[in-house]
Amino acid sequence: MTIDPPEPPSTPAPTVSFWQAFSFWLKLGFISFGGPAGQIAIMHAELVERRRWISEKRFLHALNYCMMLPGPEAQQLATYIGWLMHRTWGGIVAGALFVLPSLFILIALAWIYIAFGDVPLVAGLFYGVKPAVAAIVVQAAHRIGSKALKNRWMWGLAAASFVAIFALNVPFPAIVAGAALIGWVGGRLSPQHFHIAPQHGAKAHSSGGAVIDDNTPTPPHARFRWSRLMAILVIGAALWLVPMGLLTVTLGWDHTFTQMGWFFTKAALLTFGGAYAVLPYVYQGAVSHYGWLTPTQMIDGLALGETTPGPLIMVVAFVGFVGGYVKALFGPDALFLAGAMAATLVTWFTFLPSFLFILAGGPLVESTHDDLHFTAPLTAITAAVVGVILNLALFFGYHVLWPEGFDGTFDWISALIALAAAVALFRFKLNVIHVIAGCALVGLGLKTLGL
Repeated sequence: MTIDPPEPPSTPAPTVSFWQAFSFWLKLGFISFGGPAGQIAIMHAELVERRRWISEKRFLHALNYCMMLPGPEAQQLATYIGWLMHRTWGGIVAGALFVLPSLFILIALAWIYIAFGDVPLVAGLFYGVKPAVAAIVVQAAHRIGSKALKNRWMWGLAAASFVAIFALNVPFPAIVAGAALIGWVGGRLSPQHFHIAPQHGAKAHSSGGAVIDDNTPTPPHARFRWSRLMAILVIGAALWLVPMGLLTVTLGWDHTFTQMGWFFTKAALLTFGGAYAVLPYVYQGAVSHYGWLTPTQMIDGLALGETTPGPLIMVVAFVGFVGGYVKALFGPDALFLAGAMAATLVTWFTFLPSFLFILAGGPLVESTHDDLHFTAPLTAITAAVVGVILNLALFFGYHVLWPEGFDGTFDWISALIALAAAVALFRFKLNVIHVIAGCALVGLGLKTLGL
């Protein structure tokens, strides 16, 4: 997908104003479909190939750093490039505009879903969507596994993590910590088995004449200074402590808003390997522990997250909205306000760490253009995540195919829809949005016929 017509290759790279960049980041926020791979591909095509705002080498260097961090790497990459070009406010604007359109869209969709979900039209659409989501999660496990499970050590980690979460009910943070420890030790004892080259889909070639080129000196604001690092850490701590402190003092530690802030702060630090990696942790907490939403609502929220622009982790906004709305935190006459406030709150606590990682770590990254690479602990975590996602697929499959539990009847129609969605994804490589749309129409047709 393109935005503006390309410039001739011979045209010298122009200086990019803040408002030119603002316009691009705003447009990107509305067209960033396709998950992280699609979002990174859009940025690569626009910023490296067409606009030549940044060179291939500098783009990939920034991407490698973002892929090492917990959090949505595409949003962090936008923040990094915005910061590199236009200082702190450039990074904040780029990262925020990557998220805000999807936040507003999801608040609207979540309200329609929770307020009108019993309407036959909406119920029919989601009847077809649920099996598609189960197939999509299976595809996610396969996609990540095909990149991460390159040897028997990685397969063993994936299998162990699956057993840990499925059979032993080990908390997701403990699985991440254990995998990181194994990776740290394994990277020293057997480094050849704990290094997997990053794959991100960007084509490696030289564009030439970029605003930030291979040999462009690091701008003054991007040079490492201890005083700047400490200032960012202090400001970041305040941005977390002040709202969390106000929630705790005014509402109490056990209030839903306070617990949402604390829970999604922890979730933000566990999103190694993409949104699908942290979804098991989200459903463990939001569904099983806190009861903010039901398993069925979680599946529906993931479907909405897949069909909206922005990072998939924005499904947390749906979780927050449903939790705030159902619990009527502002009373029965302000359900939408409670949901919108909860969605905004969880988005703040989920994405705040991503901004801090870029603004604090960017200067260090800019000083190591030739040294940055994946660490062995990250490789091990990614392998463990495959087993966790497989468990999530079984979780979704159970609730879709046996909606009333194993004591109830098997929903063979949902099974056929899930099978068709899997064939469309694996065999015909159809776009996720197209698969969801097609299954939604099938579900609507079936419900219309009374099946």
